[in-house]
Amino acid sequence: MKYVGMYTQIRRNNMLTILLLLMFPVIMLGMIWVFLALLNYFGNGYYDQYGNIVHQLDAATVNYYFLKALPWVIGGVGLWFLIAYFSNTAMIRAATGARPLTRKENPRIYNIVENLCMTCNMDMPKINVIDDPQLNAFASGIDKSSYTVTLTTGIINLLNDDELAGVIGHELTHIRNHDTRLLITSIIFVGIVSTIMSMVIQTMYNMMWFGGGRRSNDEDEKNSGLSVIVVLLIGAVCCAIAYFFTLITRFAISRKREYMADAGGAELCGNPLALASALRKISNDPGLGEIKRDDIAQLFIIHPQHFAPGIMNFFNSLFSTHPDTQKRIEILEQF
Repeated sequence: MKYVGMYTQIRRNNMLTILLLLMFPVIMLGMIWVFLALLNYFGNGYYDQYGNIVHQLDAATVNYYFLKALPWVIGGVGLWFLIAYFSNTAMIRAATGARPLTRKENPRIYNIVENLCMTCNMDMPKINVIDDPQLNAFASGIDKSSYTVTLTTGIINLLNDDELAGVIGHELTHIRNHDTRLLITSIIFVGIVSTIMSMVIQTMYNMMWFGGGRRSNDEDEKNSGLSVIVVLLIGAVCCAIAYFFTLITRFAISRKREYMADAGGAELCGNPLALASALRKISNDPGLGEIKRDDIAQLFIIHPQHFAPGIMNFFNSLFSTHPDTQKRIEILEQF
């Protein structure tokens, strides 16, 4: 099984990363403008001669406040992104409970990683282990100083050396192709949008249950009801934009990268059937303990489809960043 197109894949991932970096501030600033526009539109209502309320959008006022908020938004989001981008390894390690694996603790794993790295002439990444009986492995990091391959104790104990070589080769290919950099960028972006969305929802809740106060007359009651409607509309728009951005990032992260990593792992270990066997074993018990975060699951060698029940699970499958595991196995077994 010949692994081809590595440099094409690297260029593609680099371009997608730049695209995400450019798209994200545009979407964020668009959300801010819509937020201000809705406040202005619903806040500038007046009653006409027939007693009907009329709303008008004062674009000049919206643009004025937008320009005033612009440096604060860019600075705050930029600082947030930089902190997350350069501390992603520590964050993932904390979220998964991973710890460094020493050579003395497990020379078997170190030897497999070293041999594969020498085969493809790449610097050896860090090796982490998670004390968990489930079967999992993933690569993470954005540069040579942070590239890491993480394995669970379950996968280390269950797979034989050939199967482990296939799995580790798969993860090393993700690093070589810069897949991890693209994934980390998307995870940070979605995390920022999700946090903002949570803040909007919390604001909606507080307005609906604690923001009413006393109403002295019908006009005050109308104004209070209008305020709730404004917050609901703003929340709905922000949630829609956030959801749209999540779909965009999922589409950007092509499922093809997993096939490419499978091909690269099979070539590195020299045994496609071993990797196919490993995927079959992992598919029987994929996951990672109590970790139920879909953003981190994007890194897993097999994406567990149990993060949301019912129709939400259907949509997760529809926009999943991983192809069907059985299809991956069938392709590997053809060679």
